Amino acid sequence: MNLKQLPQTLLSEPFLIGALVLASAGVWAFCEIADEVVEGESHEMDKRLVLALRNADDLSDPVGPKWFEEMVRDITALGGVAVVTLTAVIAVVFLWVLDKRQQAVLLLAALVGGFLLSYGMKALFDRPRPNLTPHGSYVYTRSFPSGHAMVAACAYLSLGAVLAELVRPRALKFFLLAVAIGLTIAIGASRVYLGVHWPTDVLAGWAAGGAWALGCWAVARLVHLGKIQIPVEDPPAAAD
Repeated sequence: MNLKQLPQTLLSEPFLIGALVLASAGVWAFCEIADEVVEGESHEMDKRLVLALRNADDLSDPVGPKWFEEMVRDITALGGVAVVTLTAVIAVVFLWVLDKRQQAVLLLAALVGGFLLSYGMKALFDRPRPNLTPHGSYVYTRSFPSGHAMVAACAYLSLGAVLAELVRPRALKFFLLAVAIGLTIAIGASRVYLGVHWPTDVLAGWAAGGAWALGCWAVARLVHLGKIQIPVEDPPAAAD
């Protein structure tokens, strides 16, 4: 892409400008939340919100019936490494077979980048998990930012954005994006309900993952418009 054409492309695509503005807002929100967490100013609010989701007489019991607790565990699994990886592999292979190879490469890069960013920031901030209540799900990494919230945002929002570029009806585009946003919100909220994350962990994960996904969507849009070409090997020509 010729850099001289970038301003003209942005002006002709207001959604691109909006995506970049929202991505910048996501980065700013993450930095603000991280600052609050590092200084310890968010701890009391985090503590109150975690305890509000627990039975006051038995902190091992989340509020709500048992069937709801089990449903939340099912939802939180959608943001786990196994499910996200399986979903990513299926989506990338689907796009590759559909001969949408640039989109497949872009989606793969978005997902791998999201995983690496999540684990890197966990190691950097090294925040302990909540210890106010028994955990409703097994955990083995640090707390900030929420990996489930961030990876879900990176994976499902990126996937929704890429698929939305492949369909024509505007209603279907909005449906795909709405499903992606709904999954991201539900997965993040489930982590607080199960007591394995502070609310600020989830907010930071949404902010960082959303910013990453929006950036990837902007690139996907430019690829769709033919403004960017991702080098991939062309399929071999069929023999006569």
